[in-house]
Amino acid sequence: MKNKYKLGSWILTYNPAGTDVMSKSGFDWICIDLEHSSITFQELDNLLSILEKNKVESFVRVSSNNKSEIKKALDLGARGIIVPMVNTGNEAQKALRYASYPPRGERGFAIAKAQGYGYGLKNYEKISKKIKVVVQIETIQGINNLEQILKVKGLYSTFVGPMDLSGSIGKPGDYKNKKFLNALKKYEQLSKKNKISMGIHVAYPNVNEVKSFIKKGYKFIAMGTDMTLLGNACLDSIKKIKK
Repeated sequence: MKNKYKLGSWILTYNPAGTDVMSKSGFDWICIDLEHSSITFQELDNLLSILEKNKVESFVRVSSNNKSEIKKALDLGARGIIVPMVNTGNEAQKALRYASYPPRGERGFAIAKAQGYGYGLKNYEKISKKIKVVVQIETIQGINNLEQILKVKGLYSTFVGPMDLSGSIGKPGDYKNKKFLNALKKYEQLSKKNKISMGIHVAYPNVNEVKSFIKKGYKFIAMGTDMTLLGNACLDSIKKIKK
């Protein structure tokens, strides 16, 4: 990844109008979440079309490191895949193989939407080589195995899930806990040592918090979700009016 950070956000609900507004707001990328949402593949198809129309880089977080699900998301036109709960180098390698065509990987060839239903195969051949694979580091096991994960060639970035990481040490949501801070520090040190882009999700949009991660060298940052951005705007406006 280039030195410049990329700021994105997260879609948790099937709301085409909301996705349209968010993807015109200046985000570098948008991720549609299949892990913690009820979004179907048919709905994913529609949301990806909106992101493509608005020329925003599209990522899909799949529900697991699942070959079939990764293949379907890419065949619908996603330009990047985010894989949750990656805890070992072997799991990171699997994610890359599932997202790549042979001989590099195991992804099955198709003539689906991404390939223009067979009429855009030559163009998609170039696109497929630039598919971005991001693995989420969400447990203390992932932190402990980070060195081997970071040595897997071809990763676009890694991405910390703060809530799950804090939960894995028995302190969910306690981001000031010493064990959590030490785990994050180890993540940052090893990522910089291995020259692999760092990523994180600031789930409740906080400009100062996002800026602090940018200063630390994080390059792949998600700010908020469709729901927390809406919720914060509502709470802030009502608070100001009633004040």
